Amino acid sequence: MKKLLVAVVLLVTTMVSAQKNSILLGGNVGFGSEKIGESKTEGFEFSPKVGYQFSEKWTLGVEGSILNYKESNSKREEAYKVGVFTRYSVPLSDLFSFYADLGAGYQERSIDKTKGVYAGLTPALFINMKRGFGLNFSIGGISYDNLSGKEVAREQRFGFNFGKTVNIGISKNFGL
Repeated sequence: MKKLLVAVVLLVTTMVSAQKNSILLGGNVGFGSEKIGESKTEGFEFSPKVGYQFSEKWTLGVEGSILNYKESNSKREEAYKVGVFTRYSVPLSDLFSFYADLGAGYQERSIDKTKGVYAGLTPALFINMKRGFGLNFSIGGISYDNLSGKEVAREQRFGFNFGKTVNIGISKNFGL
């Protein structure tokens, strides 16, 4: 089971470096578990991306996210996001590139039937290893969420979390 989980994580954390007329496939997998006293929280998230790199620096595509979340003594909650993103890449050398992803879209939570929008900006660093394989590093970003429903109060969140999170991925470039 652990080998399968590692293989899935490596597959879906793929983020492809910019190369004109190629396809970007990627995403993230996340799992979190927290226990404070008798209260326990668990969450699993899968966030794929697909895009087209129409120049060396620019990529446009679609992104999504499925979150499965459970707190002790409550029902399991699911949340969904679907949207678009654009990526701007700047090669720093043959080995390094800097890129920033800007994404926005629609989101929905199942348990309280809330719906809304989201937006986020994530800067990252790509390290080219060999033959199109590489590593991606990001340390946070800026995010905005807005959710509302008939039976719950409106929720708005703004996040600025640089240095608070670390994401590492593997990438492989697929040309057309």
